[in-house]
Amino acid sequence: MAHDFPNHLVAGYGRYLNKGYVRFRETQEQLAIYGQRPDVMVISCCDSRVTPEGVFHAGPGELFVVRNVANLVPPYEETDGQHGTSAALEYAVRVLKVKHIVVMGHAKCGGVHAFRENANAPLATGAFIGRWIKLLEPAAIAMACMPVDKLDDPQLAMEYAGVRQSLKNLATFPFVDEAMRNEGLKVHGAWFDIGSGDLRVMDPETSKFESCAPESFAGEVAAG
Repeated sequence: MAHDFPNHLVAGYGRYLNKGYVRFRETQEQLAIYGQRPDVMVISCCDSRVTPEGVFHAGPGELFVVRNVANLVPPYEETDGQHGTSAALEYAVRVLKVKHIVVMGHAKCGGVHAFRENANAPLATGAFIGRWIKLLEPAAIAMACMPVDKLDDPQLAMEYAGVRQSLKNLATFPFVDEAMRNEGLKVHGAWFDIGSGDLRVMDPETSKFESCAPESFAGEVAAG
């Protein structure tokens, strides 16, 4: 065993075996034998504070998740290079035949903040990040030309705009467009507030985000 492997991860794995795996053991065995068939793909930020499985209380095999900086979907392109998010999207739609794709942004997104602070130049210490977050430029232009939200918080407005832009980019993939037209695939925008636990879902008609806390929830969430 590698002695430099983090001890807290080993301890966490032990708790998983004693609690999580035991709870889902039969499901895990079935998934191992028959493979995965999730109905939902979630495109989320790689921020450690936002875990789709936790937010949606999902068990093994329920969500097909891809995470990247600022939960971005690039536009469709056939250029050379490694297109990790596009590859995951292709697999989800063409192989797994998911029924829903959720693009989920979140509060205090570091990627969005980096774009707002470095809109005209790549990050000095992260050229990869700088090029990646330039995908937000069309969202910033759209927000400036035709704002959907009347917000005093420019960070939040940009987080919303980024989700909207990713939804637009989804439609540029031929296999996504075909699945939406012929196979009933639906795409959704969402945004999660780390501090309050508030989940907001984008209305497809107005493009505005509204809290979707169920009536049975006894706590309080922030107003939209």
